[in-house]
Amino acid sequence: MAAIPCIDNLPLSALALFLDVDGTLLEIAARPQAVSVPDGLRQRLRALSLASGGAVALVSGRAIDDLDALFAPLTLPSAGLHGFEHRGASGAYRRPPPPSTAALESARGAMLHLARQHTGLLVEDKRFALALHYRDAPGLEDVVVTAMRDIAASVSDELELQRGKMVVELRPLGATKAKAVAAFLEEPPFAGRTAVFIGDDLTDEPAFELVNRLGGLSAVVNAARPSAARARLADVTAVRDWLAQLQSEPAAALRRLSGQDHDSVGGKGLPAAPRDARLRSQA
Repeated sequence: MAAIPCIDNLPLSALALFLDVDGTLLEIAARPQAVSVPDGLRQRLRALSLASGGAVALVSGRAIDDLDALFAPLTLPSAGLHGFEHRGASGAYRRPPPPSTAALESARGAMLHLARQHTGLLVEDKRFALALHYRDAPGLEDVVVTAMRDIAASVSDELELQRGKMVVELRPLGATKAKAVAAFLEEPPFAGRTAVFIGDDLTDEPAFELVNRLGGLSAVVNAARPSAARARLADVTAVRDWLAQLQSEPAAALRRLSGQDHDSVGGKGLPAAPRDARLRSQA
């Protein structure tokens, strides 16, 4: 892990800020479409984007179209579907060739069949990815995970399994948030800056590891599990408070994520992050 950079005099113009959405900026809802973005959060992100010269990006499991609809009229650089989709600060959109229609339809059909058999399951179609939510039926976790592993095995040349909080997804093969962050860091205005990544779920772990290797700062939100993140923030409210502090007192906010101010990181200190534990949590 690279050394934590000197952050005492690091201005916003020297930062590249990457933010997960659900569970980080927004509370997780029973249904993905039930979330909303408070005006205050939208205004905060706009102000930080302006102050940083546009180096604020959303890195989410949602599709970019969904992110745009949620945060409208604010439009930020975004990575969607766990890094499969990319739109930089220039507005240019790109993605690799998508999974085949046959693979998506096969997986979707199997997931819908499972959902019809069990009350409380919800299939979310993200066009190039699929998710099975069991938040309303937590007792079905083992059933869902086992079935989704079988479905993933049948389309493993195009889609891969991604576990999350009360959800199991099939994402395009090879898409990761680490690749999304790396892509941003190769283009303006993100290039050459100190990266900061905040997220809450297993899909964020590769991005934590990348940012740490690059000497940046990382924080996991509301997670008791082991994490590669350097720091912890207690919940969504703590994230929004941290963003407010970043705008008004950048040095103090960055100290919180560097571990120099343990009491203000949710009172939990820095996490232990044994790699084998992280791998078991994703199995």
